[in-house]
Amino acid sequence: MTEITHSYDTFQPTHYDIFIDINRGTKQISGKSVIDGEAQAKDIFIQQKNMEIESVQADGNDVPFEVDNKKEVINITLPKAGETTLAVTYKAPLTDSMMGIYPSYYEVSGEKKELIGTQFETTFARQAFPSVDEPEAKAKFDLAIKFDEKPGETILANMPEVRKENGIHYFDTTVRMSTYLIAFAFGDLQSKQTTTKSGVKVGVFSTKAHEPKELDFALDIAKRSIEFYEDFYQTPYPLPHSWQLALPDFSAGAMENWGLVTYREAYLLLDPDNTALDTKQLVATVISHELAHQWFGDLVTMKWWDDLWLNESFANMMEYVAIDAIEPDWNVWELFQTTDVPAALQRDATDGVQSVHVNVEDPAEIDALFDSAIVYAKGARMLVMMRALVGDDALREGLKNYFAAHKYANAKGSDLWDAVGEAAGMDVASIMNTWLEQPGYPIVHARVVDGDLKISQQQFFIGDGKEVGRQWKIPLNSNYDVAPKIFGDKEVDLGNYEELRKSNGVPFRVNVGNNSHFIVRYDDTLMNDIMENLDTVDSISQMAILQDVRLLSESRQISYADVVPLLKHFADNKSTVVNSAIYRFAYNLRKFITPNTDEEKNLKKLYNNLSAKQLERLGWSQKSGETIDDQLTRPSILNAALYAENPDALKSAHELFENNKDNLASLPADIRIFVLRNEVKNYGNEVLFDNLLEQYRQSTDPSYKSDLCVAITSTKDARLIAKLIEKFEDADTIKPQDLRAWFSGVLNNADGEQAAWDWLRNDWKWLEDTVGGDMEFTTYITVAMSVFRTPERLKEFKAFFEPKINTPGLTREISMDISIIESRVGLILDEKDDVNAAIKNVVG
Repeated sequence: MTEITHSYDTFQPTHYDIFIDINRGTKQISGKSVIDGEAQAKDIFIQQKNMEIESVQADGNDVPFEVDNKKEVINITLPKAGETTLAVTYKAPLTDSMMGIYPSYYEVSGEKKELIGTQFETTFARQAFPSVDEPEAKAKFDLAIKFDEKPGETILANMPEVRKENGIHYFDTTVRMSTYLIAFAFGDLQSKQTTTKSGVKVGVFSTKAHEPKELDFALDIAKRSIEFYEDFYQTPYPLPHSWQLALPDFSAGAMENWGLVTYREAYLLLDPDNTALDTKQLVATVISHELAHQWFGDLVTMKWWDDLWLNESFANMMEYVAIDAIEPDWNVWELFQTTDVPAALQRDATDGVQSVHVNVEDPAEIDALFDSAIVYAKGARMLVMMRALVGDDALREGLKNYFAAHKYANAKGSDLWDAVGEAAGMDVASIMNTWLEQPGYPIVHARVVDGDLKISQQQFFIGDGKEVGRQWKIPLNSNYDVAPKIFGDKEVDLGNYEELRKSNGVPFRVNVGNNSHFIVRYDDTLMNDIMENLDTVDSISQMAILQDVRLLSESRQISYADVVPLLKHFADNKSTVVNSAIYRFAYNLRKFITPNTDEEKNLKKLYNNLSAKQLERLGWSQKSGETIDDQLTRPSILNAALYAENPDALKSAHELFENNKDNLASLPADIRIFVLRNEVKNYGNEVLFDNLLEQYRQSTDPSYKSDLCVAITSTKDARLIAKLIEKFEDADTIKPQDLRAWFSGVLNNADGEQAAWDWLRNDWKWLEDTVGGDMEFTTYITVAMSVFRTPERLKEFKAFFEPKINTPGLTREISMDISIIESRVGLILDEKDDVNAAIKNVVG
């Protein structure tokens, strides 16, 4: 007999009465969870974690129970199956892991304060109250919270507060929802509020460490996003309010708790008077992502975690759809092309990568599902393909029907494909399942053979990959009508190339718009034709050409050395997406050079050749009439010019620092990071280091703090690097939520790499204890992988991580990352001389 692994199979809740008493002083909670439901048998189990269970009653009578901490359950024996009211009395600790119910720490005017908040996704509601803590176990909830309340404090929850009696706050009954979406918070808060056209109250809340104006941007974006979604989904927002809350300590980026969305401060609050456009875009898309979830994930929830993509992939696409609609001048789809697309293509080319849909049971493995490059980025790209195929009218009709059929309930991926397919009159499932269920993606070869234009597909790998004959149904998006709309064969002959070229009048291309999840390798005949007619090719497609040759170079299907001369053809392009692709490729060239050698001098000359004209055109400050592209391209150019040690760039950066040294935060946000980093690298000393670190401690501006992190970690002084690493475990200086950025900064610094790597190995146990429950914990491994490129580092990486390979949640990451470093080391050893010769030849 198969062991029952889901609590919902034994007990199906319909309603909870939850009372929780929280004492911040003792860091203890006590409570009672009363659950009405249907017992499917006499022996049932529900979930708990780290709790002291004092009593379990069924219909008012004590019943036998046993706590299994390893499985995180309470096994309960009932007198009978059927309708039952369980009552579980318990005690539990407040955590300090940013999971369950936990305190955030902050200061106002030198006074240390705490804000209590929650994070229940994926399986942490069971740390707050005994429950059937599974997505399918939807129920209604009545929440009552008592805490050691101080005058003027505010408490928030999913639903409005209905009354307060004897110090207990009672909240309105929720709609049917999953446990992981329950949320509440309390502390000394400020807020700004507004109302949507349909009457939904919208509010943004933060601690009083922030200036009130920092709430304005988020309030505007949240209001307009909800209004957009109500129209696009043709389904009303189902709750009376939508609160957005910034938490000073938060493990994820944001969390879509229904009606009370929680955010890391950096992703909600910003200074409207001095924030770079790309930061505004980032904050706006995070907000619109979480609000997309209020329907896609909250109203309709995946039945089990294997369909996590139903939540995240869709919200990831919709964040761009929404912001493009409400801020069309931002060209936000270009952000998708320069962030999500390359991330998905890079990771999805490694053999062993997870597919978008993954079967999973172990709670530790559930957290490992949150692979941002796959479930978020690749999944979103998969849905962008689907949207382009069916069109917005069919998509909206399909979503309307999907919500109507499954609201306040659960769904599987097939339910979405059925709804959209029916609206579109198309077998969407047969196309999309080839992308959903299979890992990896295809490379389409386009070539002229014996006068005929032929296209073929096979799986693309970077590094070793086992060819198992996977095929995809590819939305080809060709500019020649003769090409199939959906390419599902291994190979197709499109006919005589000369005739096709003459009749079409332009070079043959596929994946026009770069919306489909594949890359292209054109043979020399076709590639030369494209390059000779580059002025007829749109910016997105030029970016895609650079993106594809970079990936082909990584996979060793072509040589990095052969691509180096191509860069000059794109250098004067004013498009953000093209410049992003140029410098992504140029950055990859750094792995072939040894620091402080003639190789590095030549690479810096190449960077200067690519950026000098653009530097002269754009300068350091915004000009009247400047385009969005100019604003977003300037950072790439300044970064390149400073790496190149362009004398004008170095001089300007130092002058800007000197002129603003008494108020560095007031430097224009789009250039501030470069000014600060340049100063630390080229003019730094201990006085500056200490000053900037103290500013980091004191500042509440997330954007400025991020710039300071990048600057401080770039120091060349070994003594200061050691001093900085001592602060890694000092939460008063560097919060655990921010530590990964500091670790990455030092590790990416050639002068700090050894010290950061030593810290990770020596203090792994501390790291595991501090952020081990965080779904981003595995990314510390990814950061190390992304830097290492020598046989020695590969050997050290394997020696440290291979013994941990069977740790739940780490297995896939460790095995993939070893493979990636092995591939990189082999590539560098084989091509280093040729690449450096090509660079030298280009710069003369």
